Amino acid sequence: MEKKKIITVFGATGAQGGGLVKAILADSNSEFSVRTVTRNVNSEKAKALEALGAEIIEADIDDIKSIEKSIEGAYGAYFVTFFWEHFSAEKEIEEVENFIKAAKDSSLQHIVWSTLEDTRNWVPLNDDRMPTLQGKYKVPHFDGKGEADKLFSEAGLPVTFLRTSFYWDNFIYFGMGPQKGEDGNYYIAFPMNDKTLAGIAAQDIGKCAYGIFKKGKELLHKTVGIVGEKLSGTDMAEKLSKALNINVIYNNVSPETYRSFGFPGADDLGNMFQFKRDFNDDFNKVRDEAFSLELNPELQNFDKWLSLNSSRIPID
Repeated sequence: MEKKKIITVFGATGAQGGGLVKAILADSNSEFSVRTVTRNVNSEKAKALEALGAEIIEADIDDIKSIEKSIEGAYGAYFVTFFWEHFSAEKEIEEVENFIKAAKDSSLQHIVWSTLEDTRNWVPLNDDRMPTLQGKYKVPHFDGKGEADKLFSEAGLPVTFLRTSFYWDNFIYFGMGPQKGEDGNYYIAFPMNDKTLAGIAAQDIGKCAYGIFKKGKELLHKTVGIVGEKLSGTDMAEKLSKALNINVIYNNVSPETYRSFGFPGADDLGNMFQFKRDFNDDFNKVRDEAFSLELNPELQNFDKWLSLNSSRIPID
């Protein structure tokens, strides 16, 4: 029996990595086995993945030696960083540099790097249409990843650049779900005008990444954008209304208003939505529904995601 090729998955207990781990383990005919990386092998999520058949290894992306150990003998690796833990684009870039230093001395044949656009290619720092944040970024949680893309290329590593989309799971976990107004209606707020927002179920990101690994060499050095569906704020409000049995209205706020909401990262997200609004065609054309479905035949649209998750969306 031919030995299966190991894919090392960082962020394995998170939404993206967890989706990839489960996709590999659910495929009884897979040519791959999975090695899941976690900072705490005794966590409930790690134990649950181990029970499914995953190899568990403890490592920290701030420690190059532990990264090296986790990718030793592996065919592939899924690299993802964790901006919302520290809100620092600089730290994200440092983490990517650690990935690259470890990977250069490895036998990895395929890296999938979870990334996003560097918005400064569209909105230079001297462009005052949106404020500059952290001294040298427009959308820090995008720009750090986008800036790091060239580091992979310059290192000559065998990488596929995976560009993700807005997580519909943000309606559950990130406080973006419908908020009750004084008039008794519920509101979702985005500064998107009538433009469409590319969205995806978080678990489908990992499933699409699995599709990339299965395609192998044909996607090396390519940029692959994934999306479940592109919907306007009004579209999403209508679908949320039906799924939740409440009246949800899309509140098209200005980017300035969104940035002033005051929660951690509001300025970053306000700039992000403004970027997606002002450069909607550029952002959306990279994210192809048909190819995403080819990578992941179980890809969910928003209605499907709501049918499975509406009960988890908190409403007052």
